[in-house]
Amino acid sequence: MKKSYAAIACALAMTALPTAQAEITANIGVTSNYLWRGTSQTDDGPAISGGIDYAHENGFYLGTWASNIDWGTTAVELDIYGGYANELDGGLGYDVGVISYIYPSDDYEDSNFTELYLNLSYGPVSGGIAYTVAADRSDHGDLYYWASAGFEPAESWNISATVGHYDFEDNLDYSHGQVDVTKSAGEFGDFTFTISQAEENPFDDDDLKVVVSWSKSF
Repeated sequence: MKKSYAAIACALAMTALPTAQAEITANIGVTSNYLWRGTSQTDDGPAISGGIDYAHENGFYLGTWASNIDWGTTAVELDIYGGYANELDGGLGYDVGVISYIYPSDDYEDSNFTELYLNLSYGPVSGGIAYTVAADRSDHGDLYYWASAGFEPAESWNISATVGHYDFEDNLDYSHGQVDVTKSAGEFGDFTFTISQAEENPFDDDDLKVVVSWSKSF
């Protein structure tokens, strides 16, 4: 997903902090390969995505995000999420919420699931945990946790490294890592170059993946 964690977003700084006032924002993105927790959701093919977010000054937020996917046949992923994000006086940011991953296609009607998540950030370091509380295809109990660190080597540039581990109830565990280099082009959006690799991934190959992406928020 786009949050990041959100991947999304992952991908995302993954912690959303409250805005100065209530606002609605939108985002669009294009990528050569939709990676989520180290696994391609598009059979190593391209994806187009978009979403809408509402954030209140008190820290509460709601959002939705969608992308094409390909797990053998082309379909759509729809994410709906909400939570609360804020920062303590000492600079520790936190983000707690719930997200549902919905796959409307008949081919994937049993793939829907819902997670509770907690993300923390302090300076350039962040991390989080997500726990599956409901799933159509299997019992709840899957656990995903991750850690990330980033820095800005120059104005409008950001480099980050992320490692994560997926702990499944049915012993399909795997780990992954990735490095992202992002260039902000102002009104022209953000361009990201990603190198990612998973270890013993039961859902994808273990080959090194190189991805280029573009995104823009409004």
